Amino acid sequence: MAIAAAGCYFSSLSSAVTYRGSLLPGLGRLASTAPRDSPFPLSLKSESKRPPKKDSSSSPPPPSAKTSWDKGKPISQKKYPGRSKDERPYPFVDGDRNRGSAGRSESTGFGSSGLQRKEKRGFNFTEQQSQTEPGKFQDAASLNAVVKVYCTHTEPDYSLPWQKQRQYTSTGSAFMIGDGKLLTNAHCVEHYTQVKVKRRGDDTKYVAKVLAKGIDCDIALLSVESEGFWKGAEPLQLGRLPQLQDAVTVVGYPLGGDTISVTKGVVSRIEVTSYAHGSSDLLGIQIDAAINPGNSGGPAFNDQGECIGVAFQVYRSEEAENIGYVIPTTVVSHFLNDYDRNGKYTGFPCLGVLLQKLENPALRECLKVQSNEGVLVRRVEPTSDANNVLKEGDVITSFDDVHVGCEGTVPFRSSERIAFRYLISQKFAGDVVQLGIIRAGTFVKVSVILNPRVHLVPYHIEGGQPSYLIIAGLVFTPLSEPLIDEECEDSIGLKLLAKARYSLARFKGEQIVILSQVLANEVNIGYEDMGNQQVLKFNGTQIKNIRHLAHLVDSCKDKYLVFEFEDNYLAVLEREAAMAASSCILKDYGIPAERSSDLLEPYVDLPTDNEKVEQDFGNSPVSSLEIGNDGILWA
Repeated sequence: MAIAAAGCYFSSLSSAVTYRGSLLPGLGRLASTAPRDSPFPLSLKSESKRPPKKDSSSSPPPPSAKTSWDKGKPISQKKYPGRSKDERPYPFVDGDRNRGSAGRSESTGFGSSGLQRKEKRGFNFTEQQSQTEPGKFQDAASLNAVVKVYCTHTEPDYSLPWQKQRQYTSTGSAFMIGDGKLLTNAHCVEHYTQVKVKRRGDDTKYVAKVLAKGIDCDIALLSVESEGFWKGAEPLQLGRLPQLQDAVTVVGYPLGGDTISVTKGVVSRIEVTSYAHGSSDLLGIQIDAAINPGNSGGPAFNDQGECIGVAFQVYRSEEAENIGYVIPTTVVSHFLNDYDRNGKYTGFPCLGVLLQKLENPALRECLKVQSNEGVLVRRVEPTSDANNVLKEGDVITSFDDVHVGCEGTVPFRSSERIAFRYLISQKFAGDVVQLGIIRAGTFVKVSVILNPRVHLVPYHIEGGQPSYLIIAGLVFTPLSEPLIDEECEDSIGLKLLAKARYSLARFKGEQIVILSQVLANEVNIGYEDMGNQQVLKFNGTQIKNIRHLAHLVDSCKDKYLVFEFEDNYLAVLEREAAMAASSCILKDYGIPAERSSDLLEPYVDLPTDNEKVEQDFGNSPVSSLEIGNDGILWA
């Protein structure tokens, strides 16, 4: 199972840690969504001390939520269909964690090594050989550039979206890249309220500011304003992408002590890898050096003392040992360039097509593909620009004049091949690419604009706090992966889970709005047992998202408020009575407001096609992972 070795580890050894992730059937790699604390699931002995929550999430999991035990720790397996119990990815939590709530998944990410910014703009790291003498990694300057990160986290309570959970602390690793900045893992500072850093051999902790977080690439950029922190500091030098069998040294502050730790190994593999924290696929370096909770965000060095990546996750299984992962400098440079160009992190782009391999000769002949190349377009995401250019049945044979093989791979370095998705990850949001396609036997070239993918059910909540709307005790909120994880799959229901796993957003801004629970009151009598049901229409109007629902309710002048749910279930409230009871319900349940602050802003209607809104949900998997057995992959 792959596990994020977050730069933090739990200080308590008394409570077990539950990890979450998702894996598609037939795939030997991770497709997991790491706990919100760390990028990759880790099977380390990281544990947290969390008092029980006050709500139902602290109750034991239902029998169907399968768990496996890894060295005495329960690991959630509910999101890995089709995989054996010893092949689940496990995300780790950052550093020492003292968490204040039970029943939530916790994970630690691997430490990552730091990279130096060679220019003010443009972080381009090539294959050129370093001129630094080998064996210099042990220099004090390299070790002194690695710092310990102390983070206080306060996560939202997705089941009670108007409040947050009890805060907890964690520790991880980071490293200096110059220009007054540090690099660490995004999962190390997820839901942060305070971040502090401490240099090696120093007893002073300095407050750090989070400048940017890349959830999909699991990288965060920090800054420290205090001049005392940077006194005598030497930033790390970014190195080239390593070769197989190159020596690698991982440095960080993992569990087992307070001082810096050094572990050594070799590069085992370089390929497109599943990033558990962001549920994304990017280039990754597999190593056999030990990566433990607390290593997350720490640098990995080569023999020349250059940083070749950031440690962030591990893969643990009964059939595999010593499999750790490092974010390479190519991904780090993309993150830094993105931030430098836009003043913020915009994310890695996506082509937005579901592809099928063309290994079968009869299939290629049927599609009039003469050569042994190309991948078949099975479906195009409605929210992508490719939806205006590509059609189902097209065969993509080239990407910016790079030929795509029938297995969905492209040339990589001298004698290697890598997944087609690698080429897409080298681009930035808004870039235009040229695709060579075969349509009905005719070769043509088309241009497509790349943009970040739009998730119908997000893996992370932008802004940190989920939206909610309370109408006469009926609590509405958008469906999200953290909410599914908190509520447990059984309480969500198979039909809603199927939509979350397989449906695509039909337009930008679309959300699955659910009735989370009903706060019992006389005005809603008879509905108090309802929960986790999708609301489809309000007074006959199809609901686009929770902002749209709030707008419809506010502008309603009818006598009744009619909510239509799945399977034609109705909930009807008398409008004036519902409005009159709202203040009393909020007071009885200690809720500060009937809606989240983002719903107080004026509603702007989305430019959507009404026909698309009325269409049923699709049936294609939403994961960006390749499904090896089925020959399908998302670009």
